[in-house]
Amino acid sequence: MKVLIPAALRTYTGAAQVEAGGATLDALFADLDRRHPGLRFRVVDEQGLLRPNMRLFVNGLGVRELAHPLAPDDFVAVVLALSGG
Repeated sequence: MKVLIPAALRTYTGAAQVEAGGATLDALFADLDRRHPGLRFRVVDEQGLLRPNMRLFVNGLGVRELAHPLAPDDFVAVVLALSGG
């Protein structure tokens, strides 16, 4: 499936869009980490939870659960939420 990568994480992938696979978002990030080491840690914390500043969209729908199921033709967008004050 196609995965859109935010500019801040493109140093890991070298591209704005990459291909990866997995039956769930968690499996997708495991595959992404095999292909692009270090990427998963920037999105998923040590407890296996999505980091607060990250947003995931599957086919345009916002998702927070890494157990969310995926289909091979899904489009996943990883978005870095703005923060600050």
